[in-house]
Parts: sequence; C-alpha cells; structure tokens
Amino acid sequence: MKALKEAEEKKKVLDKLAQTDVRYRRYSIEEIETATEYFAESRKIGKVEVLSCIRHPNMVLLLGACPEYGCLVYEYMANGSLEDRLFRRGNTPVLPWQVRFRIAAEIGTGLLFLHQTKPEPLVHRDLKPGNILLDRNFVSKISDVGLARLVPPSVADTVTQYRMTSTAGTFCYIDPEYQQTGMLGIKSDVYSLGVMLLQIVTAKSPMGLTHHERAIEKGTFAQMLDPQVPDWPVEEALSFAKLALKCAELRRKDRPDLGTVVLPELNRLRALAEETMPNFSIATSPNNSQVHSNSHSHVIESQKLYSDYDGAKGRSVNGYIPERRADTNTS
Repeated sequence: MKALKEAEEKKKVLDKLAQTDVRYRRYSIEEIETATEYFAESRKIGKVEVLSCIRHPNMVLLLGACPEYGCLVYEYMANGSLEDRLFRRGNTPVLPWQVRFRIAAEIGTGLLFLHQTKPEPLVHRDLKPGNILLDRNFVSKISDVGLARLVPPSVADTVTQYRMTSTAGTFCYIDPEYQQTGMLGIKSDVYSLGVMLLQIVTAKSPMGLTHHERAIEKGTFAQMLDPQVPDWPVEEALSFAKLALKCAELRRKDRPDLGTVVLPELNRLRALAEETMPNFSIATSPNNSQVHSNSHSHVIESQKLYSDYDGAKGRSVNGYIPERRADTNTS
C-alpha cells in the first residue's frame, strides 16, 4: 500500500509539472543512468518528495525531468551542505561569522516562504544543516522537502497544527510536541530552526544544544561559540543565540512567530554582517569529494537524490542554470 501511494503521489506531481507553464528540460532514462553511474550509492545525497512548483531564491531549483521513470533533476549546489561546511568536512575553510549570519537570514526567508504558500502552508518537517545547500557564492537554499506536508488552511490560521498519524524528521531537530502528540504546525519548523541556529554559532552536534542557556545565565556563553572563528561580535552572537533558544522552546506556544519576530532579528544581524562581509570562497580540487566546483545538478529517482557531472552523453545541464536562476530572481 505504501509503495502504491508513493507511486500515485509521484504521478500526480509529474502530471502537474507537465501541465504548468514553467519550462523544464526533458531527459531520457539513458542520460539519467549515465549521469548517476546507474544510480550509484555514491551519488545519493538525500531523500526527496518532489514539490515541482516551488520557485524562490532560497529554495533548491528544479531543472528538468524524465517523466517516464519518475526522475527529477535539481540544480547542484557547488559548496555542498551547511553541515559539511560547519564541520569543515574535506578540510574546507572556516565559515566567517558574517557568512553564518547571512545564511541564517536566508534560511529564515526560505522557510517563511514555505509557511506562506497558498492555499495551504507547507511545513518542511526535516529542517537541519544537512538539508541546507550552498551555491558557489554561499547563498543558502532549503532542500530535501521529501517530508514536507501541506497544512489545511482551516487549521493553519487558527490552531496552526494538524494531527499526523506518525512523526517524521531527524532526531534532535524534531519538535517535542509534534513527537509526542503528532500535532504538526508551522512552529514545528521553528523548533528545528532554533536548533540549527545554535549549530551555526557553535559548530557543535545538535545533541543537548538547547541546554546552553545555562552558559548564558552563567556569563560563559562566549566559550560556546565556535572557537575557529577569531572575531565573533559577542553581543550580537549572544542575541542570535537567545533568539535560537526561544525558537527551541519545548512548548510550541512559547516559540516566537517566524515572520514578525524571528526573521526581522535575523535580517538585522545580517545587515550588520554585510557591513564587514569578507571575500570568501572555497578552493576546490578534482580530488575533493565534498565540494565539486564543476558539478551542476541533482537527479531524483525513487525518492533518492543524485549528483550529476558534466558530459553525460556529451549533454550538460549547465546551459539551463543561468536561465532558471534568472527566473528565480524575478519571483
């Protein structure tokens, strides 16, 4: 039954994609197989349930599809995931605090876009650093919306929660109320955002991060900041952390509103960061398995995400990226 339901949902999405005015490139299954080395495990980077009509500068962009086999192609993000960069996988440089503050504001902007979709708000349900991808300019985009759920407007504008029969997400990022009651709402994502914001300034595992309010109370918060960043603006970082902790309150009603409280503060901190934003890039090499500067797209098949490299059957998706990025900037 589960496989049948997934197949039906995939067919609905692909049918809707074919009916829209948004142009997309059609790929043959042979091209997809070549690009992904026949769906090799090494090319899989995450689960995805397709949301084909999302177009926003802070959401990963759809490039094309192979409807016959249920494959979708998404843009490739050259600097990998926020998780990879925070933990410096591949021995990449430390993210400056300015870049971190900007990324946080971009995540909040993309998340608010999901929550404001009409007629039904979208709840991501699996927001975490591994699902935030960074392009070559370190612009962040939310990915892996495979667990996202539409919340009926009748409850979105009132109790802002919706009972689910089973919880989904990643441990440490799941809203405790959602986990216990199955009640899903947009503030479930706000909890996940709070945990992730704490990771952005500490570069620590999510386990137990929400208990760091004790460090604030004791006046030792500066010791919790990522020590690899030498020039933290401690007062602003403290404000950032306090906001994150409010987002990660155990009770949903105690969490701040994303649009009226959280995002304005993140944008204020972003504006501060922009004043001293350094020129920052990651020098990549062909042997670096974490960051591929010459990679352009993701391919999704059977709810798995694959990376694609130039030259699949001599036909690259590179030419489609500038066009679709331009479209995104106008939305």
